[in-house]
Amino acid sequence: MKKFLKEFETFIMRGNVIDMAVGVIVGAAFQAIVNSLVNDVISPLLGLVANMDLSYLVLTVNGVEIRYGAFITSVINFVIMAFVIFLLVKLINKVSELGFKKKNEEEAPAKPTTKICPYCKSEIPIDAVKCCHCTSDLAE
Repeated sequence: MKKFLKEFETFIMRGNVIDMAVGVIVGAAFQAIVNSLVNDVISPLLGLVANMDLSYLVLTVNGVEIRYGAFITSVINFVIMAFVIFLLVKLINKVSELGFKKKNEEEAPAKPTTKICPYCKSEIPIDAVKCCHCTSDLAE
């Protein structure tokens, strides 16, 4: 039993399990934001143009109600939510890409334009094949 608990502790303390737990928690918080955006902002705006609540559409077969309108409403809400998530992820990627490019541009060292002759140790152009100081042929 002690060995089992030790293995469980090792499994739980792995970095990927903790990363996954953090991802689930952040995902839940992000879901609340997206739900609020869709339900409180986008759906009411779409409600001005079209009736988004189709839950009143019901088909009765042998006394059993098939609420296909609620299903259609759920599909529409899913498509709206997926589109909003797509836009948010695209925006986040664009913002992080801009920051990453700016950081890389600052850190990228300039390419050298000169090199040192191995024979006379003089500084010569990088693309030189013969040293202008000692006239030695330089190996490529």
